[in-house]
Amino acid sequence: MSEPLTQRSEDNEEENIEYRVAHLRDRLAAEELGELGVRAEVRAGAVVVTGTVPSAQCRETVLRTVREELAGLAVHTDVVVAETATPDHAEELP
Repeated sequence: MSEPLTQRSEDNEEENIEYRVAHLRDRLAAEELGELGVRAEVRAGAVVVTGTVPSAQCRETVLRTVREELAGLAVHTDVVVAETATPDHAEELP
């Protein structure tokens, strides 16, 4: 007996999302970004992109790339800029 049509459509959609996420990972690693500290994974039908980048410009480039690759999908991003400024006061330890 064959699978119901709706089940095959859901499977194809999941495969398509995984393919698009894999392509996003490739772009993030290979292009001008070289940003391997950013992760993209599928969770509960949405794509979650997380990580830390060295600058605000890099963050904008990552978010633009995510929008290009994952247009039309539910995407949640939590990409933050690393704090690279020197501290303005001494750290107080207990």
